[in-house]
Amino acid sequence: MVVLAASIVNKSGKVLVSRQFVDMSRIRIEGLLAAFPKLVGTGKQHTYVETENVRYVYQPIEALFLLLVTTKQSNILEDLDTLRMLSKLVPEYSMSLDEEGIGSAAFELIFAFDEVISLGHREGVTVAQVKQYCEMESHEEKLHKLVMQSKINETRDVMKRKASEIDKSKIEKNKGDKGGFMSLSSMGSGRLESSFSDMSISSGGGGGFGSGSGFGMIPDVEPTGTKAKDRPRSSAVAPSKGHGMQLGKSKRASQMMESLKAEGEVIVEDVQPIIGQSKAAAPPPTDPFTLSVEEKLNVTLRRDGGISNFDAQGTLSLQILNQEDGLVQVQIETGGNPGILFKTHPNINRELFANENILGLKDPNRPFPTGQGGDGVGLLRWRMQGADESMVPLTINCWPSVSGNETYVSIEYEASSMFDLRNVIISVPLPALREAPNVKQIDGEWRYDSRNSVLEWSILLIDNSNRSGSMEFVVPPVDSSVFFPISVRFTATSTYSDLRVMGIIPLRGGAPPKFGQRTQLTTENYQVV
Repeated sequence: MVVLAASIVNKSGKVLVSRQFVDMSRIRIEGLLAAFPKLVGTGKQHTYVETENVRYVYQPIEALFLLLVTTKQSNILEDLDTLRMLSKLVPEYSMSLDEEGIGSAAFELIFAFDEVISLGHREGVTVAQVKQYCEMESHEEKLHKLVMQSKINETRDVMKRKASEIDKSKIEKNKGDKGGFMSLSSMGSGRLESSFSDMSISSGGGGGFGSGSGFGMIPDVEPTGTKAKDRPRSSAVAPSKGHGMQLGKSKRASQMMESLKAEGEVIVEDVQPIIGQSKAAAPPPTDPFTLSVEEKLNVTLRRDGGISNFDAQGTLSLQILNQEDGLVQVQIETGGNPGILFKTHPNINRELFANENILGLKDPNRPFPTGQGGDGVGLLRWRMQGADESMVPLTINCWPSVSGNETYVSIEYEASSMFDLRNVIISVPLPALREAPNVKQIDGEWRYDSRNSVLEWSILLIDNSNRSGSMEFVVPPVDSSVFFPISVRFTATSTYSDLRVMGIIPLRGGAPPKFGQRTQLTTENYQVV
């Protein structure tokens, strides 16, 4: 048995991960992997294919292929056993069996492949042993980190002592030079001046240095032997407007912004954040469990009516706030749509899901990962395809007509009663124009992007009060094909699957914990061509 390479490729031959176990050039391995999709036949039950020089032993993994490239003299039974071992390891290190998931776990997969195959020959290891070898900790590494951390802490202590000595020497020097108010004012070169200058800048420049109540009282203190009328009160006057930090915009910058706006660019003004609003915009999850249901639409409509493509793909993902709460199962309820095909993650118990609609790991003693810092841990996927126009949530009709030296374009939308659509944007391509088109009538708002020659029609909400609407605009005479393809974007808070999470089942016993559910339908590629 001699394994030349272990690879993961997609159905078009794109290499995602490849580990060579013998001395091979990059050109040769790329050529072997590029030829593989052409050799795989459709409708055959074989899991290998041979050429004049090598043998391909493969196994499909969803939309990908796990592939071993071996010599023709290699024992195919041992090769198949090695392939089965690698197929068990791939889901252990990649939470999603797609191109993105494989790419993010590429190095972990290569390390795992090295534990199974050494110099082209199979090692007698199990999945548990491979995971243990890959996760093995180094005592020398721990010791090195402890030594480095102690050095960092010692350096911090030395810096604090030096800073304290410098501050004490400054105070002693100021006391020896002058007393009274001058001693206090001379301390302004240290921390007091920096702190009060920070306060003046944060106040927006309105009150300057005199705006602080504590600092404004200092000029009223009379030093010994000095009269108030003889001493200037310049210390309480705000700094002049032409010096120091200016938070406003210059005239030239304002003119540039106006010119960019005239060209159709979207200019986001710099606004000082208000305390408490920045955190409220994106609150972190507070529930112990958060489940996200998301569906993405890929729809292609024909301009003369009908539908060319309809594809809805959905995912159910889980985020756990605390790792110790991971020993749970998820009880769900589907809408009963017969056109939807569900597929569980390889680590999920499929029989439990098929019989009781419960999502739980095959190993009940293994907790779910937290899924923090990303989109969560994928539990379930589904897909729905069809050619029935009644499934489309929004249809667009465009009617261009030339009259004299002008082209009148009428566009209308019709929304299905299945969903309430939010933040709808219909983007219509236009020919290159010197000025914005003349919009005669519109249900909603419009914006012209002159840089990309696109007219955007936006409707904030489409519900039972406005299931249909129209827009009419006028442009110079052009061919009707210029106005296609029309792109559509929107979101909704309900999905085709109508999937709902009924509860969280703790495996350790106790009351069912609280959970939050987020449901969203979005468009990935929605066009009228």
